[in-house]
Amino acid sequence: MAGDSVLVGNSRRPRFDPWSAGAVLIAAAVLLPVLSVVWIAFHPTENAWPHLISTTLPRYLGNTLIMMAGTGILAGAMGTGAAWLVVMYRFPGQGWLQWALLLPLAVPGYVGAYALVDFLAYAGPVQGGLRALFGWTGPRDYWFPPVRSRGAGIVVLGAAFYPYVYLLARAAFREQSGAGYEVARALGIGPWGRFLRVGLRLARPAIAAGIAVVMMETVADFGAMDHFAVQTLTTGIFGQWRQAGNLGAAAQLSLVTLGLITMLVTLEKLGRRRSRHSGSARGLRPVVPQRVTGLRGAVMTALVALPFLLGFVLPVAVLAGHALDPADWVAPGLLAALWHSLSVGAVASGVTVALGLFMVYGVRLSGRRLPVLLLPVTAIGYAAPGAVLGIGILIPLAAFDHRVADLILAVTGRDPGLILTGSAGALVIACVVRFFAIAQGTADAALGRISPSLPMAARSLGRAPGAVLREVHLPLIRTSVGSALLLVFVDCVKELPATLLLRPFNYDTLATRVQVKASLESLSEAAPAALTITLVGLVAVAFLARTNR
Repeated sequence: MAGDSVLVGNSRRPRFDPWSAGAVLIAAAVLLPVLSVVWIAFHPTENAWPHLISTTLPRYLGNTLIMMAGTGILAGAMGTGAAWLVVMYRFPGQGWLQWALLLPLAVPGYVGAYALVDFLAYAGPVQGGLRALFGWTGPRDYWFPPVRSRGAGIVVLGAAFYPYVYLLARAAFREQSGAGYEVARALGIGPWGRFLRVGLRLARPAIAAGIAVVMMETVADFGAMDHFAVQTLTTGIFGQWRQAGNLGAAAQLSLVTLGLITMLVTLEKLGRRRSRHSGSARGLRPVVPQRVTGLRGAVMTALVALPFLLGFVLPVAVLAGHALDPADWVAPGLLAALWHSLSVGAVASGVTVALGLFMVYGVRLSGRRLPVLLLPVTAIGYAAPGAVLGIGILIPLAAFDHRVADLILAVTGRDPGLILTGSAGALVIACVVRFFAIAQGTADAALGRISPSLPMAARSLGRAPGAVLREVHLPLIRTSVGSALLLVFVDCVKELPATLLLRPFNYDTLATRVQVKASLESLSEAAPAALTITLVGLVAVAFLARTNR
């Protein structure tokens, strides 16, 4: 790029580029927690590998793999099946169901877990209704499947995460050419054959990407697994750190988790690279949905409605039933938790989007090799579970806080305490690292849609790079920036594992309040906070549905 160096004598000295340097610094800050976990795992005060391998690691890893596989299969089946039906057929309720299927995104997995346990527990409406119907007097009179189990966890997380598959599969089916299906129909291939031999093969890369996201979310989940008493790698990290006080063991479990996530992402990318699928469907004949009525149409409506009922209607109905007492909505601590969630989410989303936009713009502006290489690597924070990031952030921040406090004490004679780890600052940093990929990806896609001639014209008129970003790019991408702000904000409000590890003493958010009250079997006190989280999530889902029309 012109102007990147200046002539000094007979040699060229690189000119300092603040945009490139800023992009590298942002990337380093995002990657630091992950590198910190790796460092702690390889340099623990007490090597826990032999103990972990001989005792708990096989159980943690086995349960995690089972949960990943089960949730991925269930979410893949529900998301792909629902997407196929709403794209290929017109049945009663199809118009509103195709958007209602997105609503489970507003309900965190741990909220669904609390609701399902309450619904199916011994004192819940299902078992109570069975006892009343058949005259049973106690648990010895009948058999009921265990509520807190891996199977129940798979159902809850599958119902919570299937929209990730549904969104990608629906887009893939809509982009396919209708000519292929017409040829298949002319050759006598039935509906199942057209789905398996045409639709599924072409949409396989998109479906695989969605299932990979579901599996990563399953690994990252703590609240649901803790409530169902399923010991996974994430619950093991909490147990080793908070209960056993063994930071080295927690970091080593985090390293295993990172390795599992890295392997999953690598396999997904290799699978997409090897898959042969059609390119853009622009200019091709679109798929013409078939109208279905009668019994067949009713069956399709029931099948498509089932994930929506399980992932959204059931948890919201159970929580609403527990939130009928007005006193629960003014309970002590609820307003403080709401304020903490909103303030942390607002600050974290603003910082995340600003840093993501700065980095993407800086990489595009400078074109230097190092920032270009680091840009995709910064997405690793989204793949890393919140518990892993919590460990990677707390240790270096605590060391930094202590040094700053000692310096201020030596200079002023006053002890300021822990500035970051003693406040919500560490939590904000965790959210920035965790959801940086959302802001970075959105900014990259938005800036890529702008014609290069517009910023070039502004630069030719003497505008500096910052002025070009402010006066040309931002007005054109404000909708995308707003969407990124909203999505990051909602994810921050829902985040539980990192919040549990990094929040200051006596500092509750809506997510931690729900977890604490539900763990005490007080769902009536947890319900208002859980419903508030769901309402916040519904706003994001509404914007998501609008952008996917």
